[in-house]
Amino acid sequence: MKTVAEVFSDSGALSELIEGYQHRPEQQDMAEKILSAVNQGQSLVCEAGTGTGKTMAYLVPALLSRQKVIVSTGTRHLQDQLYQKDLPLVLEALASPATTMVLKGRSNYLCLQRLDAAINDSKGLSYQNMSDLQEVVQWSSSTKTGDINELGMIEDNSVIRPTITSTTENCLGQSCPEFDACFVFKNRKKALESDLVITNHHMLMADMGLRESGFGEVLPLADIIIFDEAHQIPELASTYFSKSMGTRQLLELISDIKTAIREEAKDIQGLIEASAKFEKTIRDVRLVFGRRDQRLNWKETWEKTNLSTELPKLLEAYQVVLDILETTSERGKLLDNCWQRAKAHYNYIDSYMETKNEDSIRWLEIRGNHIYLNKTPVNIAETFQQRLKEYDATSIFTSASLAINNSFDHFNRQLGLEECLTEVWSSPFNYQTQTCLYLPVDLPEPNQPTFFDAFIDRTIKLLSHSEGHAFVLFTSHAALNKAAKALSEAIDYPIFIQGRAPRSELLSQFRQTKHAVLLGTSSFWEGVDVKGEALSLVIIDKLPFASPDDPVLQARLNYFSKQGGNAFMDYQVPQAAIALKQGIGRLIRDVNDRGVCVICDKRIVSKAYGKRLINALPAMPITHDIEDVYNFFH
Repeated sequence: MKTVAEVFSDSGALSELIEGYQHRPEQQDMAEKILSAVNQGQSLVCEAGTGTGKTMAYLVPALLSRQKVIVSTGTRHLQDQLYQKDLPLVLEALASPATTMVLKGRSNYLCLQRLDAAINDSKGLSYQNMSDLQEVVQWSSSTKTGDINELGMIEDNSVIRPTITSTTENCLGQSCPEFDACFVFKNRKKALESDLVITNHHMLMADMGLRESGFGEVLPLADIIIFDEAHQIPELASTYFSKSMGTRQLLELISDIKTAIREEAKDIQGLIEASAKFEKTIRDVRLVFGRRDQRLNWKETWEKTNLSTELPKLLEAYQVVLDILETTSERGKLLDNCWQRAKAHYNYIDSYMETKNEDSIRWLEIRGNHIYLNKTPVNIAETFQQRLKEYDATSIFTSASLAINNSFDHFNRQLGLEECLTEVWSSPFNYQTQTCLYLPVDLPEPNQPTFFDAFIDRTIKLLSHSEGHAFVLFTSHAALNKAAKALSEAIDYPIFIQGRAPRSELLSQFRQTKHAVLLGTSSFWEGVDVKGEALSLVIIDKLPFASPDDPVLQARLNYFSKQGGNAFMDYQVPQAAIALKQGIGRLIRDVNDRGVCVICDKRIVSKAYGKRLINALPAMPITHDIEDVYNFFH
């Protein structure tokens, strides 16, 4: 087996496979440090600046170790990129015999039993949905993996998708007539037998939960776990260590009850009537709140709204459905599945209303047509460590944005990482010559009513200097939508707006369109790679502080203060710094890229904490004069 140096040198194995390969000392050093950490059995937390080549830097030592490896990354798109592009190169360079596998969540795989049910229940489908279903049927006979993403045309929010995939709730398990052909279990079995498995953080967090509950696992035990895009882990762990139940699950239950009646108990008229009354109470609960998506404190909402009247009515109607299901569940597998789910959901709502546990945060989320009852841990560090220890593996955490001024204290504290090695490799790009940071100080404060109009006027001027080629990133959907209307009327450049098309389609159109402007929020702050002149300007409207009204943030800040910490400086500012590094990181993706970063929030200059935020960013020339932006482009 080759050494790290033999793989990464100018004349090494990778140079023979990658056209225009250039040796990067940071990349080789990172690979050597990871291999050393693995050999010592010591976990490593490391930041690799944009352009370091961190993917190859962790794949090479992972395979050289000849140990069982799980690589977890942020999204399905990154999973596919790793598996289809980067991993084959490394395997060939090392002449490695390792067996590899990409494993996604069950909602990515076709469920043959539910496909059959969807075909039988397809009368009410639109022409487009019926066409999509027919294409799924044709594809189902030839696919080897069952990965829905092979189809391309079935988006995450497609009406068809939930009818042809399973959830942990509606899966019939070994009693399913299609169990022997099940794509979920086939893929999981293959993963258990593989040397290196590429998964995503959602899957890994779900696996942690399964192991802790004693209900088995979906991922193999491994000697090494590599967390790529590790800055996402604290928030995702918080989500997965939470408990949640919403009206979406209740309406899906009613839909499955109707299917069960049709298949196994057509004579139970009482269940049909009870389900209809139950469905009305679910919709009445949602009507307590307006159309706007929001996150609310449970206690305050219970005391100040009609929820305290409507939710007990829901439970009363729910109890009638439960009583009927209990007496009919033995008539078939579908009815029994509905009965088991119905009991679990009822008990969750009932206990949620009575819970007084101060270790968890009770909060409501209003999202779309649904309301969710959530319980989130105040502090995830202890839980994360307990669940990570179940794997007994060496952990590598890496990202382009983990450290604040070369310190990992904030990240490590969130995950309870105490005894681990740390390293920082700066980006090999020359930010002093490739970019500049424009911080306008003549704009109003973001909370002033005149800010928005001033921001739009400044953005129009900046776009004229860059001739488009820009991302305009927002900290809220409301600001994005308001700006989309204003800019569409004010500029002639092509505008692409988040939410108007799938993310991948927007990016593809942006890359192919000259002088394009893309308006995006959270999902465009990270994981987006646009090289060359197509992206020459990144404008950020406000500093990315989380909403102070968020119930989870409020509870965490109170907890932090009770522990004797400075909640703002030691929690909110580091969180904003990491998000800001991600947003700014969209601009320079290659040694030949050039461009300007703009932060239109004057607090980064006027407030004391602003210096901490600036110091956390790559060292760029700073200007407060828009003429310098014009000169940069001309």
